[in-house]
Amino acid sequence: MVVSNKSAMGIIFPNSFDALIPDMVNVRLMASLPFASRYRLIDFILSSMSNCGINNVALLPSRNYHSLMDHIGSGREWDLVRKNGGVNIFPPFADRSAKLSTGRVGALAGILRYLKEQKEKYIVMSDSNFAANIDFSAMIDAHIASGADVTIAYNEQKLPEDFLDSNDVNKDLYYTLGIQDGRVTKIHVNSTETGVQNFSMNIFVISRELLIDLVNTAFVRGQEHFTRDILLSQVNKLNIQGYKYTGYVARICSIKSYFDENMKLLDDYNLDALFEGSSIYTKIRDDNPTRYISGCVAKNVMVADGCVIEGEVENSILFRGVKIAKGAKVKNCILMQDTVVEAGANIEYLISDKKVTVSAGKEMKGTDVYPVYIAKKHRV
Repeated sequence: MVVSNKSAMGIIFPNSFDALIPDMVNVRLMASLPFASRYRLIDFILSSMSNCGINNVALLPSRNYHSLMDHIGSGREWDLVRKNGGVNIFPPFADRSAKLSTGRVGALAGILRYLKEQKEKYIVMSDSNFAANIDFSAMIDAHIASGADVTIAYNEQKLPEDFLDSNDVNKDLYYTLGIQDGRVTKIHVNSTETGVQNFSMNIFVISRELLIDLVNTAFVRGQEHFTRDILLSQVNKLNIQGYKYTGYVARICSIKSYFDENMKLLDDYNLDALFEGSSIYTKIRDDNPTRYISGCVAKNVMVADGCVIEGEVENSILFRGVKIAKGAKVKNCILMQDTVVEAGANIEYLISDKKVTVSAGKEMKGTDVYPVYIAKKHRV
């Protein structure tokens, strides 16, 4: 059954917070980061939009977007193959030096003509550095009911240590909200406050015409950041409402947080919390079912299809096509697509990117606070 929400379209920023995991986004962007054994981070936000009938979605990458284009394809898996709307990727023009530091204003300014041609009344904008299963219909309804100019989704949590410990002002900004009677009265940039905060998820609902007007004005003034330069400066002028999200959120802000958030899904409670409700879709690979060869040992693992396990694996996440040879030992690891662990290898607290090979007899061990990362297609 086709679900349609003609009142809203979606905009996703795939490169959000790339600077926090530079090694892992060397050949990809945050949105196409593999997660939970068979998904990419973009799958969660794109599936949430599709499930709520948002069938017109624009992706605004700034670099390293080839992996995203390969993964999304025509958008068929998300029911986004449409004559009008569907999923559209807007890479930067070749003669534009688009960088993350230009912020969302520049990216939105580049598609203003496209936005003016659309028919939807509202726009849902979102980053893609997290995994969550969001009911956007409820958020749009709350936005309309409150009469807000802008609605910002947030969740209550302590600020991640990776943000608090960062001294690099060139990394993406994060925001916490001061809220009174549902209205956002203050927006704090890169706060260092301790304790539970109203942590912005960088998800916004706004009318299409208002967004066009705000971006037009901000761009000619040389402003870059949507929240810092537009919303913060007009927090008393615009009616900005907060929308509290109480569902499960896995936020990626470092290699360690990537490791931790994946490992949390080995707990059934967290797994059910993330995937309960609407379905999450991803690109189909059509692998064979995973084969567990006689004599292998597998304890507390999340395993995608296409794997072959002959050795021992424990407390680990295995993506599609991983092969663990006889005599190999894998513990507390995340092995991405088509990783091969040869006979007699012993690895622990390791993150392997796609098509990595761990040679026979090799031993590699990280720690729970500092997992070892092996880049794509490397042999160690």
